[in-house]
This record gives sequence, C-alpha cells and structure tokens, in this order.
Amino acid sequence: MSVPCVAVARERGETVRSRLADADALDGDHQIAVDGDTIYIPVVGRERVPADLADRIVERDPAARDRPTTPAEILGFEPSLERLGDIVIVDEDDDERAREIADAVMAADLPCDTVLNRASPIEGELRVRQWDVLAGNGTETVHREYGHEFLLDVAAVYFSPRLATERHRVAEQVAAGESAIDMFAGVGPYAVPMAARGAEVVACDLNERAVEYLRENAERNGVADRVTALAGDVREIADEYADTADRLVMNLPHSADEFVDTAVALAGDDCVVHYYDIQHEDDPFGPGRRAIEAAAGDEYAVAVETERVVRSYAPHEHNVCLDVRLTRTGD
Repeated sequence: MSVPCVAVARERGETVRSRLADADALDGDHQIAVDGDTIYIPVVGRERVPADLADRIVERDPAARDRPTTPAEILGFEPSLERLGDIVIVDEDDDERAREIADAVMAADLPCDTVLNRASPIEGELRVRQWDVLAGNGTETVHREYGHEFLLDVAAVYFSPRLATERHRVAEQVAAGESAIDMFAGVGPYAVPMAARGAEVVACDLNERAVEYLRENAERNGVADRVTALAGDVREIADEYADTADRLVMNLPHSADEFVDTAVALAGDDCVVHYYDIQHEDDPFGPGRRAIEAAAGDEYAVAVETERVVRSYAPHEHNVCLDVRLTRTGD
C-alpha cells in the first residue's frame, strides 16, 4: 500500500518527527523506516505537513504498525482525555472512575508520566486550578507546539493546549521587525512564536510564576534577545510603551474589555489587535467590536479584519477572536 512519507536526512529525523507530531500529521498506522542516510516518516495527508516540508513528501510502502493498547481497549469505553506534554488530564467528578481511567492510561501503550484530574474550576485573578495527582508525582511538564517548547506547571499557571491552532494562526501573521505586546502573556505561547518570527516582543503577566516560565521558555527557544518579560498589571507599563505596538495580543477573554483603553494607549500608528472574548452565540462579536470602537474614539479608524469562533466555551457561548486594525487618523 502506497503511503505519503516525509523523507529527510537521518540526523534531522527527530526534529522533523516532532514538527509533524505538533502538526498532528503523523501516521500511527505505519512504521518509520530508515534506508541508508534517509529516514521516511509516514504522514496521514499532505495537507497537514508544514509547507517547508511539502517538497520532501514521497510515496512509500512502509510496514504496518501494530496498534497500541489504548485506555479505551482496557476500559471498554472511550474516556475523555487531554494531553499536555507528558501529562494526561482527565475530568471526572467520580474519584473511583477517575482512578480507574488513570490506571488504564498508565497500563496502555501511551507516552505518559503523570495523570491528573481537575479538582477545581479555574479560580482567581491568576486563573489557575487545583489538581488531584492520580499517577506520577508532579504537575510540571514540557509542552511542544509547532516546533516550540514550553516548560510550565499546570498547578501554578494557566495554559490551554486547545488553543494551539489559534496561536499558530496569529504567529503566522507576524513580520520580522514588528513591535508586539502580549498583554496577558502567560508562559509565552504567543510571545515566543512571535519573537521566533522576528518580532520584538514585550510580554506582560500578573502571575510572577508564569513570567519566570516565560523567561525560561524564551531561552529554551532561542528568542530571549527579542522578548522583554514583565511581571505585573499591563496597565502599569502603558506609559512606558505608549504608541509603540504594531501588534497587540489580548487573550484574557472574560475581561479583556476592561483593558481596551490600555490597548489603544499602547497602539502605534498602525496596529493589529487580536482581541479574545467569550460571548453568547446571538452576538458573539458585537460587544468586543463596540468596546474597541468606544476606546478608539476619534483617534483611530477601526477596521475588523477577521471575526473567528475559536471554540465552543459553554452551551450557547463561544470563545471568539476579533482581529482589529487600528489606524491613527491624525485628528
């Protein structure tokens, strides 16, 4: 059976395999093969392969891989699981059922060091939650996403792997030399890729632990010279960085509207704002647009370039993003 494979030099094999895994492009049904100095990595489809690897796709007939034992095969039902680095997260109210799932995860052929169960909702100003450690012994992990690594402790910082595609979408818009400000940066999942694209990034977060991880992640990904990491309320830096931003990321969807005045103060003459919101399905984009227009007043022309539903958040509620261009009017 002919299967598309990415062919690369053996010494690049692990790097390319990781990138394909981040893009959800790996074909788990077939084995990776080595022939001389070339490694052939089966992929599920050409459309998922990163563009710079597309010319490396060849057709091969790789050996089939034995399907691994899955938690579902052990349990007899499909549990709801989320992966974050080498941590598997379950979300069960029943402790006995949660521990049964954790035992199955650890027994399955699934790369995993720790299984956690959510023990509380996201709480407080720092947006963190409590966890029950069902297997393993820690809450720190390294998450890999589109070729970047992020060290983080899920008990100390907020991080959602579900936003990987959205973060990549924003990063792909960044041009070298831009001045970008990530107003609620966390451990750097927007800031690091933007810096990797050549932007000079100011990244701010109220959570001091998150900022420590942000600095570490900038180092890990080779962009520390282009990331200025600041701990504190972004409103406190508005005067220092006023009128400088070519791009602003506002990923604080429950309360970003409280910071639109600060965003306008930070914006340069031509600035794209990535504004995240959670709103009812009847009018998911209107409140954000109106908040930005009110803050911009006569100082900026406001153009909404993209209205995007990122994901469903709750029944009849959506997590959305507006890409908004602010252009100074000169009035």
